Amino acid sequence: MHIDPSACCCRSWDLHPNLLKVIAIDEQLRVIYEDNVHFDKDLPEFKTQGGVYIHSDRLTVTSPVLMWVKALDMILEKMKSSGFNFSQVRAMSGAGQQHGSVYWEKGSIQILKNASSELPLHQSLKGCFSVSDSPIWMDSSTASQCRALEKALGGAQHLANVTGSRAYERFTGNQIAKIYSQNPEVYKQTERISLVSSFAASLFLGAYAPIDYSDGSGMNLLQIWEKAWSKPCLDACAPGLEERLGCPVPSHSVLGPISPYYSQRYGFSPDCKIVAFTGDNPASLAGMRLQEGDIAISLGTSDTLFLWIQEPTPALEGHILCNPVDSQTYMALLCFKNGSLMRERIRDECASGSWDEFSKALSSTVAGNSGNLGFYFDVMEITPEAVGIHRFNRDNQKVPRFPKEVEIRALIEGQFMAKRIHAEKLGYKVLPRTRILATGGASHNKKILQVLSDVFNAPVFTIDTANSACLGSAYRAIHGLVAERNVSLADVVKLAPEPRLAVTPTPGAEEVSNWGVLRDLLLTPWCCFS
Repeated sequence: MHIDPSACCCRSWDLHPNLLKVIAIDEQLRVIYEDNVHFDKDLPEFKTQGGVYIHSDRLTVTSPVLMWVKALDMILEKMKSSGFNFSQVRAMSGAGQQHGSVYWEKGSIQILKNASSELPLHQSLKGCFSVSDSPIWMDSSTASQCRALEKALGGAQHLANVTGSRAYERFTGNQIAKIYSQNPEVYKQTERISLVSSFAASLFLGAYAPIDYSDGSGMNLLQIWEKAWSKPCLDACAPGLEERLGCPVPSHSVLGPISPYYSQRYGFSPDCKIVAFTGDNPASLAGMRLQEGDIAISLGTSDTLFLWIQEPTPALEGHILCNPVDSQTYMALLCFKNGSLMRERIRDECASGSWDEFSKALSSTVAGNSGNLGFYFDVMEITPEAVGIHRFNRDNQKVPRFPKEVEIRALIEGQFMAKRIHAEKLGYKVLPRTRILATGGASHNKKILQVLSDVFNAPVFTIDTANSACLGSAYRAIHGLVAERNVSLADVVKLAPEPRLAVTPTPGAEEVSNWGVLRDLLLTPWCCFS
């Protein structure tokens, strides 16, 4: 591979639950290298399934830390064998699965700092972790720690007001509290606790990398307004926690030059800068190039919303995080379990399993569905906490069934109105310049996107997000080099491909009276419908 010596080559890493990805881009933002290591397939000696261990209680889920380090060794050797010119890499950043944590044994900093370039890194670091298997985002074993944290902070809503989220079992503070309560000696032997993202940055820095504001917002520990650790939250989780976490930093921070280990072993320039790593969801916001007022909707097995918010209002549903590309603003995340599987079930029942028939049914009915509306939850929903199918006719009376074409529109309008209502509860406002960026399987269906556009009264664009977290980290690496000069990420990524306009709102859609009825029902306590 030849890389123009004058080119600005930036590289990023994405540590997923099941694989490690790498991407390198040039100064034109073109991807010039990408590869991955699949944990189960390429590192079978760790005996993981999907990159994780699911413990016998079915609640505890962990990943071996050394597997992640060995994957890094492996992918760097693959790059070296391919002829990749490491000396042209000017900056590096990355993303890690959110909420997971890594526990460094006392004395590990010296081993990390002085690792021999003659050895693969995993050999040098094999004795450095006081907890060999890291708790990750899939873990749900900390219910008692969540209750204790919310009680200590004066309730779930007050905790959300401080940290951006109520207590969640996968969030790092509750995982730390569990380790401290069950293994106090292990905690005592731990000198540093990293997130997965800051752990990966530490490997390249040759020192403990700080946690960035954005990924730190997913711990139930960071005051999102002051961007500092919350002492009441720290005290509720474990003693001496602040010194083990270090000081959080802005997500665009340049942490320092790359460790000499990589210059000596792979030929990196000593001037290559390490920009703070962040979580995979914040990195995806950068990769999708959201701007103020934008909303990204991933229409997959679960439907996920990414929001850029100026003035958030934390709620018991959803998450508020510090924005990874603008530390003065925020991002929000909302997840809905009943996504594509619910749409496919109604397609099978009402459209003979055909998306074409499904689309024709949507076209045959009008916005607002002539006053008929419904909410469809095959499994217990996250937002709102409800289950079952609830149909209402134009007189607002509950009914057992709809005609097929009415059922199809009721499903899609109900799903999208729920997303708008809960986004607005978190402080989101549809602005005149708002764009909806749609991804995932359903984003290929123009009739579904038309309903989305009508409900939000905003144009819908489609984007390719196959590598959004990794690509976002590469963009952030470039941004980190110029952020101190008040250059925005939007300026940095001007050369990136623009989203494709798919649909615009139907004239008059915002005046549909049924939207107001939908809104009122969505804000009604769901116990009223059971």
